[in-house]
Amino acid sequence: MSIEVLSPGLATSVQAAPRTGFRHLGVAGAGALDAWSQAIANLLVGNPPQAATLEATLTGPTLRLERDACVAVCGGGFELCVDGIEVGDSRPLYLPAGSTVRVGRARAGARAYIAVRGGIQVEALLGSLSTDLRGGFGGFEGRLLRKGDRLDLAPDAGSGIRRRHVPGWWIDSACSDQVGPARVRVLPGSDATQPADALFAREWTVAAASNRQGLRLTGETVALRDGRERISEPVAPGTIQLPGDGQPIILLADAQTHGGYPRMGHVIRADWPLLAQRRPGDRLLFQPCSREEAVTALARQRQQLARIRLAIRSRQDRHD
Repeated sequence: MSIEVLSPGLATSVQAAPRTGFRHLGVAGAGALDAWSQAIANLLVGNPPQAATLEATLTGPTLRLERDACVAVCGGGFELCVDGIEVGDSRPLYLPAGSTVRVGRARAGARAYIAVRGGIQVEALLGSLSTDLRGGFGGFEGRLLRKGDRLDLAPDAGSGIRRRHVPGWWIDSACSDQVGPARVRVLPGSDATQPADALFAREWTVAAASNRQGLRLTGETVALRDGRERISEPVAPGTIQLPGDGQPIILLADAQTHGGYPRMGHVIRADWPLLAQRRPGDRLLFQPCSREEAVTALARQRQQLARIRLAIRSRQDRHD
């Protein structure tokens, strides 16, 4: 029993929790770029927050269910149709075998997460179910989905669903209510030779060359204080690097483990979902942040997720 991929969308892969404990060997973490949206999609179908989902970018896939299943889609406001009928996202969808789910274009953000009860069934590799696209391993054959692929489902994906049911309630899954340029909070960089103040003094635009490895920005060039070559040092998701062209790059989940560019700062973990939902042409502003503020922001985000979990439980549908 599986899901058949009728159309893969622009870039769809299996993502779950990141791969940890192997960065010293040059293995990136991978995993969902927007762990917030992934968590809510999973909670809506009764999964743990980091169960394996499909992560779609800008344009999602079209899928045919070969068995009954409970499905949820959360993220960047994507078009969503079931059997040609437009439905709302951020809610559980109870679908009988043979249903077709089309995740269309993103209306606002950049990524959607498609969760199925029981999770997408793939083999764990180095402790994670996530796809490492740069390394070509993990997830589903270490690659993006293609037309004709079949993804295995868990035995408890759904049972006894005889007709489509779309609840009238939904969860507000937005991780931020910001209007205008996204405001991204940054911890000080460890490289004291670069002009960190220049990062906060201007507005930046997301470049089309951005991907899961990094969010490339364009704006007024930042001049390096010290143009000499550097020894590569460890970097991690969230690190803001400054290449020689003076245009910053924010490293994301598929980032390399070492780099020689100056490190201007580090985006706090609570704001990583904001980065994941930036699309080409979006604007953002950086603002300095202390470690105490970063810890508080993450704690508040986790508290909000806990409240959402309780709200979902209180809305238990009769189909469960």
